[in-house]
Amino acid sequence: MATGATSKAGPRKPRLRQVPAVSRAVAILRLLGTSRDPLGVKAIATALSLVPSTCLHILRVLVAEGLVKVDADTKRYALDSGMLSLARSVIERSGFTTLVQPVLDRLAHTWGITTMGVELQSREYMIVLALSRSRMPFGLHVDVGSRFPSLVSATGRLFAAYGEQSAAQLERRFRMLRWGRPMNFPTWQREVALARRKGYSVDRDRYINGVTVVAVPLLNVAGRITHTLVGAGLSEQLDAGRVSSLAGDMREEAGRLALMMLPRR
Repeated sequence: MATGATSKAGPRKPRLRQVPAVSRAVAILRLLGTSRDPLGVKAIATALSLVPSTCLHILRVLVAEGLVKVDADTKRYALDSGMLSLARSVIERSGFTTLVQPVLDRLAHTWGITTMGVELQSREYMIVLALSRSRMPFGLHVDVGSRFPSLVSATGRLFAAYGEQSAAQLERRFRMLRWGRPMNFPTWQREVALARRKGYSVDRDRYINGVTVVAVPLLNVAGRITHTLVGAGLSEQLDAGRVSSLAGDMREEAGRLALMMLPRR
């Protein structure tokens, strides 16, 4: 670099020191959150490659804090209601959640689809912050708080389109994804580029066979994606014309939401 040139590198990220006990506790909470049934110490320790005694000590602390409960008879662990109060606090303080819920309700009612407000939690994951279901006989197995790899489905194409990761980084993470109808990376890249040009993304039968998912981005003042509006319905009810109209409606709503979320001076 020539002397005096201005570096375009962004601010350095804070150095993170490993805190094993915290990481293990979070891993246990996530495992219990994804398990349909309570789990014993041995099952938890095996799944997370933990020493059983260490696992037990962490579980006892989580139980004492009201985040995990244990059945006295079976000695199996599950998430406790303390997790609900934490989640409720996050949702209630989220400006996005408050603003997006009436939008999702209107879209779900108008189009007969399931709608979601999704936040990019990190480069690795996205999380559903708000949800609305239509009265149509269709529903997805998703709830508020559901967490997914950030590159899956229609939202994943948008995160790739408006993100800052290299093709090599994207390809490495793409190969770890699971699809209902798999596709190769070059095909996915073309769909990412198309999503950028159109300003919305469509996943037809790829992530879930028989389901079409439409997503539009919410961008901050720097042009970076922070959230998406997502609509999902049966593919047989969402032909190309209806998808285009739905995407247009969602883009208008996303534009209004993005303006409302701008920081006030």
